[in-house]
Amino acid sequence: MKKVLVVDDSSVDLKNLERILSDAGAVVVTASSGNEALLKAKETQPHLIMMDVNMPGLDGFSVARQLGADTQTRGIPIIFVTSKDQKADRVFAKMLGAKGYVTKPYAPADILAQL
Repeated sequence: MKKVLVVDDSSVDLKNLERILSDAGAVVVTASSGNEALLKAKETQPHLIMMDVNMPGLDGFSVARQLGADTQTRGIPIIFVTSKDQKADRVFAKMLGAKGYVTKPYAPADILAQL
């Protein structure tokens, strides 16, 4: 069973991802901000992080950069789940080490394919 940290400032998106992943048998930990994501990633050591890019304060790209610089969290794969659909965003995500990129709106199958 995989433990997935889901990070999104939208409570609707957070609950939707949580439901999709839980129904698939994953243990889901949630965070609603970049700062909370950094803390929970260290605390819970998830197998995977699914994270939005656009969040107030620390955005998803900044969180990914900090997670990648920390020896405790650098090995955790990150999948961005975001409304940002420009080629430059995808390239930047890849440069930060993201293992996947799903654009909103998505189907449950798009999320499950990332597991």
